[in-house]
Amino acid sequence: MTKRSLPFPPQLALLFGILAVSTASIFIRYSQNYATSLVVAAYRLLIAALILAPIAFTTRREELAGFKSRELRLSLLSGLFLALHFATWITSLEYTTVASSVVLVSTTPLWVALLSPITLKEPVTRKMLLGMGMALVGGVVIGISDACIVSENGLICRDAAEFIRGEAFLGNILALIGALMAAGYLMVGRKLRNQISNTSYVFIVYSMAAVILVVIVLISGNSLIGYPREAYLWFLLLAIIPQLMGHSTFNWALGYLSAAYVSISMLGEPIGSTILAYIVLDETPTLFMIFGAILIMAGIYLASLGEQKIQNL
Repeated sequence: MTKRSLPFPPQLALLFGILAVSTASIFIRYSQNYATSLVVAAYRLLIAALILAPIAFTTRREELAGFKSRELRLSLLSGLFLALHFATWITSLEYTTVASSVVLVSTTPLWVALLSPITLKEPVTRKMLLGMGMALVGGVVIGISDACIVSENGLICRDAAEFIRGEAFLGNILALIGALMAAGYLMVGRKLRNQISNTSYVFIVYSMAAVILVVIVLISGNSLIGYPREAYLWFLLLAIIPQLMGHSTFNWALGYLSAAYVSISMLGEPIGSTILAYIVLDETPTLFMIFGAILIMAGIYLASLGEQKIQNL
């Protein structure tokens, strides 16, 4: 995409995007008081796609009409990854804490770096490998934080079998799957964003994801109607702020900044979400969780530096 002068630096837009996406976990928690996680995910993408529709058809009609079959196939794949990302990650919030879920799902840049040599033919540097190791250790520490407590008698952990069956473990696994799905979404998106505008890209992908999630909701026996007005308010806020303002801003920034730099900036989301969870939901992160989060964020940051080095070659 051709770069042009902008009225404000893209870094400022990224800061806005971070603030927007940090609200997602809070809105999801309130939405889950009225609807299942799948319904919440479906409405998030459905409302976002409906809002984008008149804008896309008005400003990008020719581009949308000229889509090639390959672009449509990639859009469908990207939408599938995005749908599965939201379905697994939002469901994880029913079983584990906001901090654990958001930090684990934020390992997405790590998986992008790990899978890039296979899917994008991009090499993995030594910094990436070191960063991956740090982040994986951080994930283990976060898992321990949901199974162990620090008392006067030292570290007390539940039985391993009980931990594996526990809800927190399930939530952490779902969040990790959500990270892998987001990695697939980003890698497919790298190819698409070189060919189509951000408006067309987010409209097609959000629409695909919405259709897939609606089908999943209907197959699972859940209903899309009959919720109180408060529920639809939370759905609307979730679609407008973290999705349209947050995710779309990150996608827009990819046209002006490297993917590595944008990935690093997205690490601000766990910090914002954890702070909001403490203020709004009264969820106090444990020392284990804080230490694990630091390891994960430091690991992803180091891996992203390695990716940025490749971008500059």
